[in-house]
Amino acid sequence: MPLPLGLAHFTALEVPPIRLVHLAADAGFAAVGLRLFPAFPGAVFYELPDGSEASRAMRAAMSDTGVSLYDIETITIDAAFSLAGVEPVLAAGASLGARRVTVSGDDPDFGRLCANFAALCDLAAPYGLSVDIENMAWRRIRTFADALGLVEAAGRANAGVLVDALHFFRNGSDPAELRAAPSGRVVSAQLCDAGPVAPTTREAIIAEARGGRRPPGTGALPLADLVANLPDLCVFSAEVPMGEAVPAETRIRHVFAATMKLLDSIGAKR
Repeated sequence: MPLPLGLAHFTALEVPPIRLVHLAADAGFAAVGLRLFPAFPGAVFYELPDGSEASRAMRAAMSDTGVSLYDIETITIDAAFSLAGVEPVLAAGASLGARRVTVSGDDPDFGRLCANFAALCDLAAPYGLSVDIENMAWRRIRTFADALGLVEAAGRANAGVLVDALHFFRNGSDPAELRAAPSGRVVSAQLCDAGPVAPTTREAIIAEARGGRRPPGTGALPLADLVANLPDLCVFSAEVPMGEAVPAETRIRHVFAATMKLLDSIGAKR
């Protein structure tokens, strides 16, 4: 059967959650992710407090369309990180069926970063949530190896590494590293593509990640190798922020078609 595919909110972050669910369903996606935390100060995010009318409306939209909520994002664990205020958002996501929370690591003190990551895992566990660390070139947790090292140091059963195709390849990782990862640590992967020339400045790297990606199979990243080395039960989503010049509905449909075409071409079935 075709591999079920999720839609990461960052693909069309300007779209509020309920409309995102309907657009995802119309395009063929089986699940969505939601941006319930700001990725950085001033970044777009949405609030769906547990028990609120917005939460009930979101639940109704998912029931009507058959689209589920896979993950919520994105918490940055930096030197100023505090768990205060995090739990209500975890509760909000869990009440809607979310299974995972995505974080990035940007604290230069590894011991403190590890302790805070472990504490977040402990806070998330009673809600049935696992916590995935995502590496990014401009964060302290820069590479897949950095992310896996943090997860292993934290030693929490509900900790994992989110593999984002752009960050994975642009930061020099090799798909063979995925085969060597301990079982159960890599559960989720976000697919996208990119041009043949990697940006070199911090500003250009961030610009590509936040608005310069391409739909899977339309660029130069070796995505077939990535998929071939991911665990068989890895959950795939498409995260393709590429600006808002094209309407969200059109973008989402194009991303779904391109991603499924890629997965079909390399025999990714379940």
